[in-house]
Amino acid sequence: MEDISVITAVHHPLRRRIFDHLLLYGTSQVTALSRALDSQVGSISHHLRMLERAGVVERAEDPTGDRRTSWWRLARRGFSWSANDFAGAPGDALLAREAERQGIRAQIERLQRWRRQREAPEYADFEAFNAEWLSWAAPDELSDLSERLVQLLTEWRAGIDTEDGKRRHPVFFFAHGFPTEV
Repeated sequence: MEDISVITAVHHPLRRRIFDHLLLYGTSQVTALSRALDSQVGSISHHLRMLERAGVVERAEDPTGDRRTSWWRLARRGFSWSANDFAGAPGDALLAREAERQGIRAQIERLQRWRRQREAPEYADFEAFNAEWLSWAAPDELSDLSERLVQLLTEWRAGIDTEDGKRRHPVFFFAHGFPTEV
């Protein structure tokens, strides 16, 4: 189970963008993050310290040896959690539900941005997909599905050779599994 401090740290909109940038581009300097995310250096530094306290990022050695600049890298590469994990702690449960709402909003906003941009020439070769399934499951079976999806995505990402010369764009995948009614 994730600690609530990790969940609340990562689900702040700018901190999530910092996490995503470091996930895709690797170790980065504060100034470079500031430019890439169109934010003030002071704001980026503040949010990096918040992520550091939660164990999400860590300071990195300056690859130039200069030591006058601040470099950061991810301390972890992903998260998997449920708001139900915090049912026994009402305050944490409230924070987890709000983080869940923010996360879902951010996921839908990414999808909407893609739908507005999908005709752009740089995406001409990309075939986005939508997959929906309806089935029966017990709680442990839904949990098993979640674990299998995380494992599959981890293996898929690890198998991509970013040095093979192919033109790539960041891609985002999200899935929710939950009880429903017909």
